Formats: sequence, structure tokens, C-alpha cells
Amino acid sequence: MAKHVAVLMGGWSSEREVSLNSGAACAAALEGAGYRVTPVDVGRDVAEVLARLKPDVVFNVLHGAPGEDGTIQGILEILRIPYSHSGVLASALAMDKAQARIMLAAAGVPVAKGGLVSRAAAAKAHAMERPYVLKPNTGGSSVGVFIVREDQEHPPQELTREDWTLGENLLVEEFIAGLELTCAVMGDKVFDVIEIESTQAFYDYESKYAPGGSRHILPARILPEIYQRVQMLSLTAHRALGCRGVSRSDFRFDPSKGDASGLVCLEVNTQPGMTRTSLVPELAAHAGISFGELVKWMVEDASLDR
Repeated sequence: MAKHVAVLMGGWSSEREVSLNSGAACAAALEGAGYRVTPVDVGRDVAEVLARLKPDVVFNVLHGAPGEDGTIQGILEILRIPYSHSGVLASALAMDKAQARIMLAAAGVPVAKGGLVSRAAAAKAHAMERPYVLKPNTGGSSVGVFIVREDQEHPPQELTREDWTLGENLLVEEFIAGLELTCAVMGDKVFDVIEIESTQAFYDYESKYAPGGSRHILPARILPEIYQRVQMLSLTAHRALGCRGVSRSDFRFDPSKGDASGLVCLEVNTQPGMTRTSLVPELAAHAGISFGELVKWMVEDASLDR
């Protein structure tokens, strides 16, 4: 009988729609590869649903909490259902940007100057010398990210909104001018490097997901030594956080520095987007791995105690 795969998608985070799109694409590809697939739009009864379905494998395509922060991973460990991507600890570490920065820096992966600040403090006064970036400490898809420019007199007042739902702790980092770069790791295989050109002021939610919002340049137009440095740092970051399966690391590079000193790692994504036009599938295709082959590898790589 065909292996039964439950594809977890949706959920209740700010990245729900992205997850639904990723999940639909992966479910279709897995059905095409011959698996028996059950799509699951995750609710708070997910443990009961999975206990009833009894899948052989869970393909996790949730973005944000609870699918990317170790919560779902813990449930799957208890249920003893093998699952894709990273385990409990790596997921929790990568999702907490402040903690991930500590681990990355200790492993020799450069990060931007910065640290944690409360939402109230960030709204009251500039958290560091301008220009700087403010973003939720736990979140993704550039939701709730603000770039504070040199000429911006006041901090973002959106932070004072009563309907703010993105957490009370924010990460403040110096703004690195230059290029947006990304690189993925699949097991122990490092992919090539994409340079991202955004039509917006920065690579925000619209740039990532709206048609024509950005242009992906593969391979990135950077010097070979910088290119190889990004690849090496991506693998180092993947291993430093204890990631499994596929991860994607995002970088900023200031070419005016003239060397790798202008390179910093922004974050590691343990649940990168998985639509057919997402960055990881694009990198895989460049390496000769089709979308169907990519998702099949993730299913066959699934395990417990990750």
C-alpha cells in the first residue's frame, strides 16, 4: 500500500495564507508521486485529528506558530509520527530570533548589531541609532517589520495599536544596505545562492508573495568568494541550530565593504515556503531536483527524535 502522508497546513498564525498555498502545492505533488495524501488544515484539535488519521508520515508545511516553533514537533514526538523538517529544539531556537542570534554568533555566523526591545520602549523612543530594523522576535514572511530611516523623526507608531498581535518583544537590528541573498540546505547538500531584487522599499510580504513583487537572480551576482561564504555560512547555521531536512538562511550583503565583512545572516527558516515558485523549490530546480523529487525526499527523510 502507498505510504499515507498527512500534509499539515494553514493554522492560525499571520502566515496562514502562505501555508495554505504551500500545502496545496505539496499535497498535489505528493499525490502525483504516488503517496496517499490527506491535507489537514490545522486547528487546536490537531492531536485528535492525527490520532484518528494515523498517517505514516506528517509533511509539515505550517509557517509560524504552532508549526514552526517546536509545538507541533512536540505533539508529533508524543504521537510517535515521523515528520519532515526540523525537530523540537531546532524549531524553537530558529523561531526565537534573539536566541538564534546567540547560537549563530557562537558558531561564527555573523549577525547584525542589535538585540531585544519591548514594544512599548520601541514605540516611545528610537531603539538604536538610525537607520535600523524592527521586527517581531517570533514571526516570518516580513509581517510586522519596520525599517526606520535616518530622516524618520519618530519610531513607528503602529506599535501602539491596540490590535497588535505580533508579540511584546521586538528584535532591533542595524539596517544593512545592499543586497538580499538567500541559500538553502537539504540534508548535507548546500544549494546555490539567490539574489533578490524587490520592487518595494524592502523585501516585505507583498514583495514575497504578490506577482511581480520581486525578481530572483540565480546565481547571485556576487564575487565567488562571497558566494562560497554564503554557502558555507548557510550550512554552518543549519548545523549550529540543529536543523534537519531543509532549511533556508537569509542574508544581507553590503558590497561597499569590499569583502565578506559586509555580510550578515538575518535568520534561518526551518519551514521555508514551498509553493512551486518559492525560493527553495527554485534553488532545488537549479540543482536539477524537480518539485516532485524535492517533496518526495522530504517525506522519505522524515523521522522522529529530530
